[in-house]
This record gives sequence, C-alpha cells and structure tokens, in this order.
Amino acid sequence: MKLTEICVQRPVFAFMLIMFLVVMGVFSFIDLGVDLFPRSDPASVYVRVRLPGASPEEIVSQVVLPLEESIAAISGIDEMRSMINEGSANIFITFVMERDIGEASEDVREKVSAAMRKLPPNVLPPTVAKQDPDSEAIITLAINGDRPVRELTELADKTVRRALETVDGVGGVDLIGGRLRQINLMMDLNKMNGYSLTAQDVQAAIMSENIEAPGGRIIRGPSEMGVRTMGRVDQVKDFDNIIIKNIGGAPVRLRDVGHAEDGMAERRSFAYYQNKPAVLIEVRRQIGTNTVSVVEGIQKRLASIAPQLPPGVKIDVIKEQATYIKASVEALEEHLLLGSLLASIIVFLFIRDWRTVLISSIAIPTSIVTTFTLMRAMDYSLNSMTLLGLTLAVGIVIDDAIIVLENIVRYLEEHDVDPFTAAIEATKEISLAVLATTISLVIIFVPIAFMTGYAKRFMNQFGWTMAMSIMVSMLVAFTLTPSLASRMLKRHKKAPGDKSSGHGQHSHHASWLDRVYLGTLDWSLHHRWAIMLLAVGVFASTYWANKYVGRDWMPQEDQSELGMWLELPEGSSLDLTEKTTMELSRKIEKIPGVRAIVPGSNTFNERVNGSFVTILLDPPNQRAEIGAMGQKVREVAKEYAWARPRITFPNILGGRDTFAPIRAQLLGPDIRKMVDIAKEASQKMMADPRLADVKANLNLNNP
Repeated sequence: MKLTEICVQRPVFAFMLIMFLVVMGVFSFIDLGVDLFPRSDPASVYVRVRLPGASPEEIVSQVVLPLEESIAAISGIDEMRSMINEGSANIFITFVMERDIGEASEDVREKVSAAMRKLPPNVLPPTVAKQDPDSEAIITLAINGDRPVRELTELADKTVRRALETVDGVGGVDLIGGRLRQINLMMDLNKMNGYSLTAQDVQAAIMSENIEAPGGRIIRGPSEMGVRTMGRVDQVKDFDNIIIKNIGGAPVRLRDVGHAEDGMAERRSFAYYQNKPAVLIEVRRQIGTNTVSVVEGIQKRLASIAPQLPPGVKIDVIKEQATYIKASVEALEEHLLLGSLLASIIVFLFIRDWRTVLISSIAIPTSIVTTFTLMRAMDYSLNSMTLLGLTLAVGIVIDDAIIVLENIVRYLEEHDVDPFTAAIEATKEISLAVLATTISLVIIFVPIAFMTGYAKRFMNQFGWTMAMSIMVSMLVAFTLTPSLASRMLKRHKKAPGDKSSGHGQHSHHASWLDRVYLGTLDWSLHHRWAIMLLAVGVFASTYWANKYVGRDWMPQEDQSELGMWLELPEGSSLDLTEKTTMELSRKIEKIPGVRAIVPGSNTFNERVNGSFVTILLDPPNQRAEIGAMGQKVREVAKEYAWARPRITFPNILGGRDTFAPIRAQLLGPDIRKMVDIAKEASQKMMADPRLADVKANLNLNNP
C-alpha cells in the first residue's frame, strides 16, 4: 500500500497524522457530556388545564374532549392520554421517536390556543411544557430553618424557584409543603345577609376595582401624554375601602361586612425533613436534556443563592441523580483502562517481547481516543452504551496491529531483509486480510445502529461507536504500526546451518501450551465428525437453555433509595394523611439500613389524601440488597393496608409511578363497566403471590 510505504519512509508524517487525531480526540473528550444512557426520551409534551370547582365529568366533556380533538390533528403523535381530577386535567402527548421536541411543543401550543374559544369562559389559561411531570425529579432540595413556614415559602418561591427556573435545561420547579402569601377577605355572614350581598358580589367588586387600566392619551399641541387608571390596591388596609355595592344611594364598603387580612393560602400540602416541617423543591429537566449538566448548573446557581439567604436558613440537597450517573460512568471508564492494560499484558504473556507488545498496544489508546472525535461530531455523550462499546472494542482494536506486526516479524525471520523492507512488504502482503477482517467486524456492528423502535435510542450509539473505533484501528495498523516496526524491530540473524523457514519447524522451543494446543488440533483433524457433532449439539442446546433465561428491558439498579406511595380512603383530610404518613415514616426509619426519611404530599394530582415518602438507604455494602430492603418496608407497612402503601424502586430510565414493570390499560366507551372490570382484575392479581403493589388508577368514590 502506498500509504504504508510513505509512513515507513516518512515516520514523522505517520506520527503527526496519528497525533493529530489523538489531540482532537483529547479535546473532544473534554467537551463530551456525561449521562447514564443516550438521549432516549421521546418527544413528550404536557398540557395542564384547570377549571376550579368543576367535576371530573364536566372537565371531560367541556375541556378535555375539545382539546384532544384539536391536538389529535398534529402529525406524529404516538400516544395521547389524559388524567382528570376534580378541577383540573393533565394531557400527556407522546410523539414518535423521530419528532423534534421543539417543533412538537410549538404545534401543541398552537392547537391549544386554537381550541380556547371552545372552552368555558372561566377556565384558567392552559400550561404547555416540554417535560413529563410524571418523571422523577433530578434533584430534590429542602429549605429549612428557624423561620415561619410562610417566610420559608416566600424564600423558596421568590428567591430559589425563580433562580432555578432560569438554569438551562430545567423543565419545572415544584414546591411541596409551602404556604404562599395570600390576602384573605373575612366576611361576616350576618352583615352580608343584612345588605343582601353574596360572595359573588364581593368577588366581582374586588376584580373590577383592584385593577390598573389604560386610559388613552392626551395630546396638547407639541406634547403627548399617556393616561392610566391607577386603581390597584397598594396596602392591605385599602381593601376595606373598596365599594361593593350602592344601596339606597349609600355605598357599602368591604369594612361594613368584613375585613381583609394579610395571611396565607389554605394548607393543602405538607413536607418534613429531619422530622421538622420544611419546604421541598423538586426540579425536573426538560425532555432530551443532559441530566448531569442540568444538575451541575443547578448546584452552581445554589452556590450563588446561599449568600442571599437570611441567617438560620439553609438549603440542603436531599438527593440528586448526577452523583449516581457520574459514579456509573467512572466505573465504566475504570473498566476501560483496566481492559486496555490487561489486553496488553495478555499479549506480552504470549509474545514475550516488549518491543512487539509496545507497538501493538499503542493501537488501543490511539483508536479509543480518536473515536472521541467522531463521538463529539455526532453529538454523542459518555454514557453506558458508548463506554460499553469502547470497552468491548479494546480487545478488537489491537487485532489489526497484531496481524500486521506478526507478519512483519515473520518476514524478518524468514527473509534476509532489513526492517524497513520487511515492514513495507509484509504490510502489503497482509493488507487485504486486515481489510477483510475489519470490514467483517464493522458489518456486524453497523446494523445494530439501524435498529428500529425504542431500542434504537440505546443501540444506535453503541453500534456506531464500535464501528468507528474498529475503522480507526485499521488506519493505525496501516500507518503507525509499520512505521514503528521498521525502527524498533531488529533483524534476526540465522545461526550457521539453520535453514528453517515458516514452512518448517518452529524456531522457538515448544512450551506445554504449544504441546497441548497442537495435540488438540491434531486430534480434531483426525476426528472431524466428532467435532461437527459437538458443534451442532452445543448450538442445539441454546434452544433448550433459552426457555430458562429471564427477560427484562433493564436490570434493577441499587441507587440506595426507595419510594413509598400512600393513598388514604377518599374524603380523608390533610391532617389525617399527614398523621398517618408521619407514623409510618417513624417506624420505617427504625429499620436497619435506612438512613433518612423524607415524607411529603403527593403534589402530582393535588389531592390531600395522597402522600409520598422518600426512603434514603445506607450504602449497599452496609445493608441488605435493595429487594430485601423493599420487603422489610412492606412488612412494616402491612398494618397500614387501609392506606394502600406501594413500594417503588428508582428506575434508571427516570420513570416514577406509571413506569411500573407491568402496566396495562383498559379502553372502552362505558366508564362504569370499566371500573367493575378493573376492580375484578385487581382482585385477581392481588391473589397472585408473584405480584406486589397492584393498583388501579381510577377512583369514583370521592364523596
């Protein structure tokens, strides 16, 4: 090959060619993002709409159906589902994998705006977001201190929340356990009856009087002035002066039938941290963003917020996903380095020549590092799939260099030529075999990158990473390997009378490994049918063994964390939910291996009869395995069966409640019949000892 000849004759060219690729790979490695898996989120858009006071049936007919009819016209929708509660509805639109999240969200926003004229006039403006509110928070914070809940809530809402919402990649920030400031109007029912007033009269008066409205403009010759009606209340006491109604020519003011107070919103959630009331902040990322970079951005923003907090108030990080992801990636990187080192050691054990081992081992770092450049160009990240591909490639990328180097060494032993000539001629001779070997490996891995469906998001990066590293190894074998061999290998001088060649006896003393191998090879060649029958038997046994191999999409990872959902009977108050949750939390905290408990309200569906408990565990080497810990929590929660406790394990794909290992949906025109079917199916599944935490996500028992 002409390229090989140039690299042997011009070693600086070969060195600079490979160093150019390596330097680019080093800088590309610095810019690569870190994540647990490739971007596997489908384009999911979330629409939230509220109609205060409306029943679920009314919301379905007047709000959800018009919105679904309008949104359904968007192309590329894979799934659309709705979750309806009293006074609110959540619509989840999942698009096909190929759909861009930005374009999808804009299309949904346009369709929702177009459907607004079909909705009731008192419906609140819908919220459209590029996030899945059912996904797990990437970081959970707790604001606590020796301050009233109202002050902590104001700090969480006005200072922390607004700062975190500006971090790149943040999709939503939710507060749990807070009570926002609210101006409450306390009315005297007897006085209102005396004036024949209703609560709607007071509401209409406040809405019409507490406003600032444009009043046009005044033009006076060469000057022009804008006019505004300044009617907004500046102080709480000014609410008492608002005129509600004129009766008999006399104004009836708010102070005549009640008074205004600077208070707090109604308590509809709770949260505790270290057994003390706190305000929890859950941060969720946007669909398709990098978890580690978002968490790092949040932590930097928290560091700038900390000096602004009053004395005695602090922000604690309860949990975050970045540490687990970085630890997993660092473990894979460690395996990659160890694999490279062990591959070189194995080669040395067989070749037993440090020059040959050094030349062939250089192919490992050069091929791996150069692959980082192509990963950066294709917008890949350092994740489990790409690092898995590079780890597997360690034992493959060295093959081309060994093949070329072995042929060069053979040339030096069999022909009386100098290393320069041996490097050129031997590489030319073996180039077609190396090319065929490389292409055969690439053909194996490239089709993996073209898999379809959900698996494509994971296997695409794995297939391309493997193929790219193998192609780079071929370039190294044709350039740097012969160039180094021509200068580092020495000509083997034959002893007088030694006429052996590669077709004769071996030039080295046979070891026990050689004798075992040659004996096995000789027996196999004389018993070909036995070898064929053995191969067919091994292949056929795979069909039998296949029945006993379990199947799962992702293994259960131990993230030193558990979750527990509680759903008390319909009609339960917040006080009962809080009391039950705290009682159960204190008992769980006594289980060996439990580090901390963080109970709080379930803010997803805004119902006071539900709660969620985060159970933080000790490191895996200091407790039982995650499955056993979950069973211990179930044993403690048995006496609270009436609260329907359900244990959840963190999902490495980021799912929360609806991402249960087994999930089924019932579809039909009659909701009442579906309820009966769901209850019957749930009872039968509960009787199966192999299933746990069976739950039907439908309840029509709200009084």
